[in-house]
Amino acid sequence: MSGKDKLRKFRENTEFTSLYQPTLDTILNSDYELKGKWNTNVFKNDNPIVLELGCGKGEYTVALSQKFPDKNFIGIDIKGARLWKGAKFAHENKLKNVAFIRTRIDFITSFFAENEISEIWITFADPQLKRSRKRLTGIMFLNKYKKILKPNGIIHLKTDSRFLHEYTLALAVQNNFKIIESNSDIYGSNRADDILSIKTFYELQFLEHGFAITYLAFCLNNETTFKEPVWEKDKYDR
Repeated sequence: MSGKDKLRKFRENTEFTSLYQPTLDTILNSDYELKGKWNTNVFKNDNPIVLELGCGKGEYTVALSQKFPDKNFIGIDIKGARLWKGAKFAHENKLKNVAFIRTRIDFITSFFAENEISEIWITFADPQLKRSRKRLTGIMFLNKYKKILKPNGIIHLKTDSRFLHEYTLALAVQNNFKIIESNSDIYGSNRADDILSIKTFYELQFLEHGFAITYLAFCLNNETTFKEPVWEKDKYDR
């Protein structure tokens, strides 16, 4: 993508009413102004709110919003040029149950209040083999999700990374999370329904290389301290 193309997208992003781009200072010094108010001030309803973290171009956020008009969806990513595609589609198609936030996921608790979120989707996140603190299903992030999820709120993980799938599954077992489903190859097992078969830009690339796509759904428990799993992490290269 050329520099001019990026600048064009950044300019257009400012015109999309569904895209929120707070400055770093805004969320470092205080909670975001819409924290606890997404239902009342943005969506104008009491429907459940579902997040997609690291949403990229927003394919899952948009597709889920069209399949579930009785839910609200918010995609979060730090890359404005990526968010442009989803935000533009939502704007042009007048999708009322879609919003996007350009920010780092580290700041998620500055945007959402306790029990404000019903579900979280994590789709094709960087597995962060060497940096557990950056891993979106690692303990640091799970503690953040716990603060904003409703009781029994579901976390969905869809990934091409065997490492991330197996790590998260081991962590769920170690901490007695309620595991709703675990599948190591959704297409090979014919598990991919109309929701799991939504394909992102990155998923199409992984499928072209023959990588199995995995799925894991679980709920956090009420333990105050989560523990890292004991497992054979060194046998994975991706």
